[in-house]
Amino acid sequence: MDAERLRRLLLDQQIATMPELKAALGTDVDMTVFRKLRALAYHSSYSHRGKYYTLDEIARFDALGLWSCRSVGFSKHGTLLRTCETLVSASEAGYATDELETVLCVGVKDALRKLAREGRIFREQVAGRFVHFAADRAVRRDQGRARQVWDTQPSALAFGAGVRVVPDELKAAIILFFSLLDERQRRLYAGLESAKLGHGGDRRVAALLGLDPGTVATGRQQLLSRDVDLERVRRRGGGRKPVEKKRPR
Repeated sequence: MDAERLRRLLLDQQIATMPELKAALGTDVDMTVFRKLRALAYHSSYSHRGKYYTLDEIARFDALGLWSCRSVGFSKHGTLLRTCETLVSASEAGYATDELETVLCVGVKDALRKLAREGRIFREQVAGRFVHFAADRAVRRDQGRARQVWDTQPSALAFGAGVRVVPDELKAAIILFFSLLDERQRRLYAGLESAKLGHGGDRRVAALLGLDPGTVATGRQQLLSRDVDLERVRRRGGGRKPVEKKRPR
């Protein structure tokens, strides 16, 4: 019964803090809340020092295993440390610190240093900055090769299993289409293209469209978390005008 009370609160709010959960149960004891949460399959946030909680049935994790609600980040991988380790190890071309911060929207410098010290990831200087790769040597070798392609071809985009440079004709068409959109539509379109590319998409789309990677990341996160004001899309009076049928004379 108490667990169901927490479930109803979280279904209503999507996320909640420990004080809110304790208030729902009428207790001052953290362990009481944790005992009830364990029966519900819950997640604690990797951002905000883990102070927020949600349920597995609520979270809508993206392809990277991430979900954001009201700027609070959750990961199916668990803590920030574990999330950084998993994303770096599974990445196509490793992560520089700023790239991973763009994806997670939190500072990761300390977490990456700790993982490197413990040998859980590999840290290497590439083109004047540190890039983090998988601890596994074979995986790290493939990531390093992909990183070389990215650094020498900043407009390289992934199509299927390969990597190629966007042809000039296609690039011109994309930029032309992009110029027809308003500011909000540009952000969402850039976010969509980044989500399709996967890891490194924010940086590559930003380079192609002349945007800040943070803007692309914001658009991507809004789409993946469905944080889009549909009322602004479906404006009153918008859309195709009804066709008035003419009566035969």
